[in-house]
Amino acid sequence: MFFDFLPLMYSAALMTLALAVSSLIVGLILAMIFVMLETNKFVCIRKPVSVAITLLRGLPEIIVVLLIYFGSTEVVEKLTGEYVEFSAFGCGVTALSLIFAAYASQSLRGAIQAISLGQWESGAALGLSRRYTFMHIILPQMWRHALPGLSNQWLVLLKDTALVSLIGVNDIMRQTELINTNTHQPFTWYSFAALIYLVITLVSQVFIRRLEQRFTRFERGGK
Repeated sequence: MFFDFLPLMYSAALMTLALAVSSLIVGLILAMIFVMLETNKFVCIRKPVSVAITLLRGLPEIIVVLLIYFGSTEVVEKLTGEYVEFSAFGCGVTALSLIFAAYASQSLRGAIQAISLGQWESGAALGLSRRYTFMHIILPQMWRHALPGLSNQWLVLLKDTALVSLIGVNDIMRQTELINTNTHQPFTWYSFAALIYLVITLVSQVFIRRLEQRFTRFERGGK
């Protein structure tokens, strides 16, 4: 009986990883955009973005997931008069990306501020544009400073993927609930789900340590 359900749990684990990795990629892009907008010299741009980030950080994650999934359909219907149902996976990625970006943007912002102003001044003295200085001098150093914070937020993101089971994404938690409904063995299957999350977390930590070592070698001028 146990082994009969393993292929389903395997597919659910892949779905969870796809959800987490997609949210990480989109979230990092949004985080960079948030940083640029939040540090903009124009108050009319900076303030609304700061308020939006504060709201995302203050709301429970489950509220954000439900608002994106159910709210997006309602908003589109009111604007166009047509009922459009968005995919649960897409809404899950959108919600988790926004949540991740709200926290990651603060890590990235702190990492940029941790870099000495002399780096910017050196680029200007060499006649480099501010954009070139940022992309080739500041950005590589920024990731090293931001990595510890981003690593923790990635681990939180992995756990937050369980929230999207409420909107129908067939992730680890939803599949575990379905299997438990058939087998009535909650301890066995929830323990197995916990084991899968633990394995993913441990593998992630190994990868994170290698990234940290790589950035450390880069800073020291090694290969």
